[in-house]
Amino acid sequence: MLEKFGEALKNTIKRIASAVFIDKKVIEDVAKQLKYSMLEADISLDITNKLIEKIKNEAEKNIKGIEKKEQLIKLIHDELTEIVGREKYELQIGKKKPFKIMLVGLYGSGKTTTASKLAFYYNKRGNNACLLGLDVHRPAAPEQLEQLASKAKISCFVDKQEKNPMAIFEKFESKLKQHNLVIIDTAGRDVLNNDLIEEISVLYEEIKPELVILVVPADMGKSASAQALGFKKACNINGVIITRMDGSAKGGGALTSCAETNSNVMFIGTGEGLQDIESFNPSAFISRLLGLGDIEALIEKAKLVMEEKDSEKIESRLKEGKFTLTDLYEQIKAMQKMGPLDKIAEMIPGIGSIKTKLPDVFQVQENKLKRWKYAIDSMTLKERENPETLNSGRIARISKGSNVPTNEIREMIKQHKLMKEFVSGAPKDFASGQMDQKTMQKLAKKFGRKMHF
Repeated sequence: MLEKFGEALKNTIKRIASAVFIDKKVIEDVAKQLKYSMLEADISLDITNKLIEKIKNEAEKNIKGIEKKEQLIKLIHDELTEIVGREKYELQIGKKKPFKIMLVGLYGSGKTTTASKLAFYYNKRGNNACLLGLDVHRPAAPEQLEQLASKAKISCFVDKQEKNPMAIFEKFESKLKQHNLVIIDTAGRDVLNNDLIEEISVLYEEIKPELVILVVPADMGKSASAQALGFKKACNINGVIITRMDGSAKGGGALTSCAETNSNVMFIGTGEGLQDIESFNPSAFISRLLGLGDIEALIEKAKLVMEEKDSEKIESRLKEGKFTLTDLYEQIKAMQKMGPLDKIAEMIPGIGSIKTKLPDVFQVQENKLKRWKYAIDSMTLKERENPETLNSGRIARISKGSNVPTNEIREMIKQHKLMKEFVSGAPKDFASGQMDQKTMQKLAKKFGRKMHF
């Protein structure tokens, strides 16, 4: 996700942090470095120049009680946040049933996949969402939506024969009322033409959705603003979802272009999986790019990949101070669903910078976690629940069955013991995720040096 831009921003922050004091030369160097990285990320020259000029002017001012370095870092954070949007969007579903969200966009933008992700996302938050397929032009669009809905365990309404989208809506209108949220997938075109605008306008007028969201791929770049304006004329766009943020596209152009047209980004797509969608929090997003972490997004991602019953079970066991190899196994599975370890690390303050110093460290650890999982797979239930019974003979048997070296199995047992000690000694609010930062820091200091993941 804007990886090159993120690395450049982190280098800029390092330049500020390593300076003995902040003088005019340091400010000029930082401004030059920042300008280059913004243009590289496909952010327009006009926006870039305005931001750089403002940073230069504000950085020279002295603010009482704030260290110059902190002032400059905060200034960069706040100004970058300003150009991608000010506030995180929170959906407010009223009493009217159902609340309808209509997705629009060009052909190939990822509307169908995004529709299923949105329904999955809101179902995880206690809603009864369903999908309605009104794409009557793209071959196999109904089948794709059905498959995704089945995977997400979400109700889906499509008609593979009907070629009139309004007729499909009217056919299922009574069934839609059994749900409090309907995500509507519409047809796209290769270009923004009159036929598409007319079809979207008719659907907008007849269906009267409470929310219309434009789906734009990250590789659309600066031309995303023209798309946002074009669709706004047809159906009053409420916001934007940017897809393919996990790819090689620069992404900065799409993000800033949408902000320019006051079409705030609501979500970003970060992969092909159902859980690979994040509500867009501008401030937290920039914090992550600057290497300052994004704990909120990490918690959100964890909630998406874990079933509610599994989450409650883990919380209950943690409250009791229980943490067996079975629990460790479930934690590894959940982490693997969340995505690559280096991407998870980017969300944790202070951890993401390790990737720059030791580029292979997360891949090594990710492979180690896979082997730990194989080793646990080769254990009996009794061994998983009572790891203290694992003697040399049993470890040798597990090693042979899983093809994991005995020294790695011993290392896993040692780390599990430390984690169990951590869980047993942690405050009660640790299990529910409500622990305050000060307590968390104390525990990290106590156990951090012993852990070697």
